[in-house]
Amino acid sequence: MPGASRVREGSRVVIIGGGPGGYEAALTATQLGARVTIIEDKGMGGSAVLTDVVPSKTLIASAEWLHNVESADELGIVASDEPWTVSFPAINARIRDLATRQSDDIHERLSDEGVTILNGKGTILTGIGDNGCRLVLAKLADGTEQTLEAEMVLVATGATPRELPDAKPDGERILNWTQMYNMTELPEHLVVVGSGVTGAEFAGAYMGIGVQVTLVSSRDRVLPNEDPHAAKVIENVFARRGMTILNKSRAQSVRRTEDGVIVTLSDGREIEASHCLMAVGSIPNTSGIGLEEAGVTLKESGHILVDKVSRTTAFRVYAAGDVTGSYPLASVAAMQGRIAMNHSLGDYVEPLDVSKVAANIFTAPEIATVGVTQKHVDEGLDAVMTIVPLMRNPRAKMQGMNDGFVKLIADSSTRIVIGGVVVAPAASEYILPIALAVTSRMTADDMASVFTVYPSLSGSITEAARQLRHSVDAQHIRELFADQA
Repeated sequence: MPGASRVREGSRVVIIGGGPGGYEAALTATQLGARVTIIEDKGMGGSAVLTDVVPSKTLIASAEWLHNVESADELGIVASDEPWTVSFPAINARIRDLATRQSDDIHERLSDEGVTILNGKGTILTGIGDNGCRLVLAKLADGTEQTLEAEMVLVATGATPRELPDAKPDGERILNWTQMYNMTELPEHLVVVGSGVTGAEFAGAYMGIGVQVTLVSSRDRVLPNEDPHAAKVIENVFARRGMTILNKSRAQSVRRTEDGVIVTLSDGREIEASHCLMAVGSIPNTSGIGLEEAGVTLKESGHILVDKVSRTTAFRVYAAGDVTGSYPLASVAAMQGRIAMNHSLGDYVEPLDVSKVAANIFTAPEIATVGVTQKHVDEGLDAVMTIVPLMRNPRAKMQGMNDGFVKLIADSSTRIVIGGVVVAPAASEYILPIALAVTSRMTADDMASVFTVYPSLSGSITEAARQLRHSVDAQHIRELFADQA
C-alpha cells in the first residue's frame, strides 16, 4: 500500500451531487487531506435518502411489521379482536421525518469534517484554470453563482424516474416512486406498472398495509432479471396473499378519471383503480451539466462511461453511482465514490469488482444475492450448486417461516464458492457470510467447517456448503422446484 506521502494533500475536490456516491467520496477525500466542496440542490443524501432507498425501506418496515402481526396465529398467538389499524398519514409522516433526519445527519457529519456544502446545481465548464485545474460553475439557490477550481471533479448526479409519453405522473393519482410519500389517503386499489425491483417492492409493501394491488409485468414473470427460483417464490407469495399479477402485459397508457385512473394495456384491456404507480426504470441525470462539452463520453443510454476506478474520458473528471449505469445500488455508488477519491488523490485503490457485489430486494421474504448467478450456470458455466429450502430449517419452523431457501454455487473443480442466493426474512443480513466467502475465495469445505448456532437460519448456509461436497446439477434444482410448484 502506498504511504501517506503519495497522497496529494490540499487538493481541491468538487463533487456534483450529494447522494451516496458523492458524500462517501467527500468523507474519503477529507480523510486524505483534500479540500472538498459538494454541490447539491435537494439535500444531503440525494434521492437515495430523500425519495428513494430510505423512504421505500421505511414503508416496507411498516408493512413487514403488519405481516408479522397477521401471521401471529401460526405461532399460537390469537387476538380476541382486531387491535391493529393502519394510519397511512402517520406512516408517510414517519417516512418523511426519517428521511429528513438522515439527510440532516449526513449534512452535520460532512460539515464536522470540513466539507463545504453549496445548495445549488453544478456544471463543468469547458475551460481549464490555473495549474491545469477543472472549472465548475455552481448556480446557487439564492440566485448567485460561484466558479470553483478543482484538481478533481466527481459527478454523482444520480438518476430520475423514467416516464412513458401516455402515462405522465401528476403526483396525485398517477405517481412515480418519488411522489408516493405525500399521499394522505390509503389507495383503495393500486396498479403498479413494472415488475422489476422497484415495482415488486412497492407492490408487496402496499399489499402488506392492506391495499388491493394489481401488478402489471411486461415479462413472463415478476422480477425477470433476478434469480428465477427466488422470483418464483416471491410471485407465489404475492399471489397467495391476494395480489393480481398480469404477466406478459404491457401498459399502453394511464389516464385520470374523476376519482381514479384507467390503465389501458396494449391488448386493449382496461384496469380501473384509484391510483397507479409507474415503476418503469430510470434515466441518468446527465443533461445540462456540461459533460460532453467537457470531454465526458456518454453511452447510448445517456450514462457516463467510466473505467473500474471511476475515471471518465475527460481530464480530471470522475463519476460514481446511478449516473454511470453500474449496479443501481447505494452501496455500489458509495464504493465508486471512495475508489474515485483514492485513485485521484494517490492512495491505495482496488478497482471495482461487480462480481463481489451483494444486493438485496426488500420484498417479503427478501431476496439477497452475491456473485455468480443461476443464469451463468444455465449458460454453461462449469459450476455445481445446491438449494436448502427454508422449511427444513428448525428455527424457520419455530418462527413460522415457510417460504424461501439458501442457494450456493461453487466452481466444479475447486469447490470455491462463487455465488449465492438467500430468500428469507432479513436475507439482507444472512447474505453477508456468503459475500465474505465469495470475496475471500473460500471453498465449500471451508464454509462447512464453520460452527453455527443451533437453531439458527444461518445454519442453512453451512448445510448448503456441506451439500456442495457432492455435485448437484441444474436439472436436480429444476426438479426440486417443480415438486414445490
